[in-house]
Amino acid sequence: MPRHGGSGRFGAHVHCSVLAAGDRVSGASIHLVDGEYDTGEVIAQLEVPVLPGDTVEVLSRRVLEAEHRLLPMVVQQIATGQRPQPNIGCEYAGRSPQSDGG
Repeated sequence: MPRHGGSGRFGAHVHCSVLAAGDRVSGASIHLVDGEYDTGEVIAQLEVPVLPGDTVEVLSRRVLEAEHRLLPMVVQQIATGQRPQPNIGCEYAGRSPQSDGG
C-alpha cells in the first residue's frame, strides 16, 4: 500500500516493511505516474489481509495474486472510459483467507 512505498521500496522490501510495522492489511495499489517516485494519485487499491504467521514470501504471493486481479480490471475500466474505483475492497471478501495456504 502507499504507506510502504517510495524510493528503494519494491518487492520483498515492501512486504518486510509491512510485517515489521505490524500492519493488519497490505495490498496492491495502482497510481498515476507523476514526476516523483510513488507520489501519484492512487486510482485503485485491493486490500489483502496480513495473517498471523505470514512470512515475506507468503505475503508476497498473496499480494501478487491481488495485483494480477487488479491491474487487468483497471486497464479494462480505463479502456472503456470508466473511472477506476479508488478502493476495490478486500481480496478475501466472501471467502476464507486461510484457503490460500497462508
